[in-house]
Amino acid sequence: MAPDADPETAQFVTRQSARLRPVSWSLVIPVKVLAQAKSRLTGIAGQRRSELALAMAADTIAVAVSARSVGAVLVVTDDPVVSDIAVGLGALVLPDAPAAGLNDALAYGAAHSEAIWPERGRAGLAGDLPAAQPEEITAALEAAARLGAAFVPDADGTGTVLYAAAPGSQFRPRFGPESRERHLASGAAELDASRFAGLRRDVDTIADLRLAAEIGLGPRTRALLAADASIVLP
Repeated sequence: MAPDADPETAQFVTRQSARLRPVSWSLVIPVKVLAQAKSRLTGIAGQRRSELALAMAADTIAVAVSARSVGAVLVVTDDPVVSDIAVGLGALVLPDAPAAGLNDALAYGAAHSEAIWPERGRAGLAGDLPAAQPEEITAALEAAARLGAAFVPDADGTGTVLYAAAPGSQFRPRFGPESRERHLASGAAELDASRFAGLRRDVDTIADLRLAAEIGLGPRTRALLAADASIVLP
């Protein structure tokens, strides 16, 4: 910069330089106690349903851990089996101290990150994304770093699978039914859904699972279905 540059120009350049720096992220993934998970997967026995929920959560955590620019994955759960697997995959596990639902768990994990790593962005991710890819998470977070706050809608176009707030932006997750509209109303930018086929495919029903399988499942979910094909058969 020229030595005689005016102060306003200098401040503008400083802000632009800050925006161009790579942002490191903490990614929060809440996971229910397995006995309570995926109750809408009707037709699958309780034990198998828990195993499926665990496999999908493990695949989601593994993908999040391997995504570039993710500095830490924080899994918020009270399930000891999920906790052991998450730690083994390289995640940090927090007990669900709020015990007040998905958004409170996300806010709790994000606050924990901010207390330790205030320079990081914070993001929340659904725990049932067995077809997600690390590159999709990376692309979504890079876009959020430029936009301040952004989200990826689910495959149905009404919910949310990922919400991210860059450093300096408020973390205000609005997951749940009709969360797309709530995130838009909060000022978060909606990311181009066409870029995130695997990331958008959350699994609540057997039909969702079949569609995720068409995209390509993570290794744990794929192995479970290979061992018991009846899970996805009519």
